[in-house]
Order: sequence, then structure tokens, then C-alpha cells
Amino acid sequence: MGIMVFLYSFCPKRKDQGLSQLLNKAQYEVLFPHHHIIYSFENLLEASKSFPRFVNEGSLINRKRELIAFLANVAHETANSHDLTYAWGLYYTEEQACKDGHCSQYNVAGLSNFKPVPGKSYYGRGPIQLSYAYNYGLAGKELGLPLLENPEEVGTNGETGFKTAIWFWMREQKPKPSCHDVMCGRWTPSAADSIRHWMPGFGLTINIINGGVECNSRDPAIENERAERIGFYKWFAKIMHIEVEEECDCLGMGVY
Repeated sequence: MGIMVFLYSFCPKRKDQGLSQLLNKAQYEVLFPHHHIIYSFENLLEASKSFPRFVNEGSLINRKRELIAFLANVAHETANSHDLTYAWGLYYTEEQACKDGHCSQYNVAGLSNFKPVPGKSYYGRGPIQLSYAYNYGLAGKELGLPLLENPEEVGTNGETGFKTAIWFWMREQKPKPSCHDVMCGRWTPSAADSIRHWMPGFGLTINIINGGVECNSRDPAIENERAERIGFYKWFAKIMHIEVEEECDCLGMGVY
């Protein structure tokens, strides 16, 4: 497969215009040539308007890196990985192994008050694969959407799906910082964080999203998962002519 490369110009007239100044539809289609119809650029752009700080804080290089870090993670979460071209992100809208609703392990409230609704299933859906009743409930409450009652909307409404993904990206869930703060430069590791090898950059976003599974495993299948995230990040950086940090793995980090 030939590599399609374009000159990627970041010359925003107004720094407060966020995503629309960093990415246009033609560029999006290059990154996601096989995306599902609900994952349109228009739905991403509309969803981003609910989060004015998203890819809109920090230096210009940090804004660029945050954008491709977010896109790389959602690409991995939804990829049809039947080849190694990194062209198949945003393909699936829901967790394929759970489509028949048998994944009852996700139907839990945890320590929250968000009780699962009988007959509903809370397996992974949307760009970030939102999972568990407590996450659907919290996201729904903060976004003003009935996601506990209608979790299917995350996987059928593209704007809603992207909203849940950006919501997860932007939200601090202590002791975890937000992925946004890690990538835009708002988070600085403490001495205790440094002992755990937590540092700003793409590797820590993997740790925040799925570190308990991916960041300390030598299982080849799990290592491949982590490698695909990193592969998407570096591939998008290459296409967009964005310089990224040299170390972007989470292997060896302490997990949250």
C-alpha cells in the first residue's frame, strides 16, 4: 500500500477554535479511510464543541500531539486489524464479542449509585469503547444523556459516541490525571509519580485507559494491543508531519 502524505499546516487564526483549526474533513478521511458511517468528521466536530478545552490548551505542538494521541487511542479501540496499514480505525461501533448481550460482567454499579437497568447491557461501545454501568451512568449524568436507560445510543449515534470518548479523555478520575492534562502540559508528575515512571506523553494515556491490562504484560497478544496503539500514534504523526516524543510506551510503568 502506498503512503499518502500531505503537508499538514497548523496556522490557526484564532487559538480558541480548537479542533476545527487542527483537522479538516479531507485530512480526517486520509486517517480513517474505512471509518463507520456514524464516525463522520461532522459528528466528531459537533461533539468536540461541548468540550472547549479539548485540543485547545497548551503549546501548539502539545495541541497537535493531543489530537493524534486521542485519534490513535480511539483508532485502536475500534480497529478492524486485519492488516498492518493502520487504515482501519473507527471501524467497529461496539465490542464484537459481546454483541449478543452475554457480557454480564459489565452490568455493575461498582461503588457508584448508577445501577444497571434490567435488560440492558453495558459492554464496550463507541470510539473509546465505553464500558460498565457506572461509566455509562456517570457519562450520561455529566453529558445530560440517558445512557443508563439507552446504552445502545453510544454505538448508534456518532455524535453521542464521540461525546463519550472526549468526555472520558477530558475527565480526571483520581488518582489518574486526565489524558487531556497529560498531553497538553497541564499535568506535572510528583516525586512519587516519577518513582512509578509516570511521565507526560502518549504512554501514560495508555496507562490511564487500560494500563492494568496492557502496561505490564509480556503476553504476546497483549503486547500486540499496546504496540498497535503506539503504531497508530506514530503513523498519524508521520502522515501529519508532527514530531512526537521519543518514548511513547507504558511498559514498566506502575499501573493505577
